[in-house]
Amino acid sequence: MSDEPIDLAVALAGFDQLWSPRIVTRVNDYDVRIAKVAGEHVWHVHDDTDEFFLVLDGELRIALRDGDGERMVVLPRGAVYVVPRGTSHRPSSVDGASILMFEPSGTSSVGDRHDEVPKHVDATTGHAL
Repeated sequence: MSDEPIDLAVALAGFDQLWSPRIVTRVNDYDVRIAKVAGEHVWHVHDDTDEFFLVLDGELRIALRDGDGERMVVLPRGAVYVVPRGTSHRPSSVDGASILMFEPSGTSSVGDRHDEVPKHVDATTGHAL
């Protein structure tokens, strides 16, 4: 990890792959990841950890399934949201977005349980910048 400040706009400009998070830095045992997203991710669940989202640019939608059925959370630029552990969710973005995620190092981008992973989604624990 760098001991210099990291410009997120420069970091985001350094890759084009969608749904393929890059690890910007680590805080204790947590990764700070950025990703470019467009279209739909995959329905998935993180059994043992919450998942933090911050929208840096664009709009992110997160479909959620819980005991009350299915609902949609819409996050405009600058908004944050935490998906609680054990909640089935599917992020998506109609027009594309850039996001920042905060989660324990080693957490899979497709969770512990998931639907079939489409080719446009990178099942990873994060890539180095």
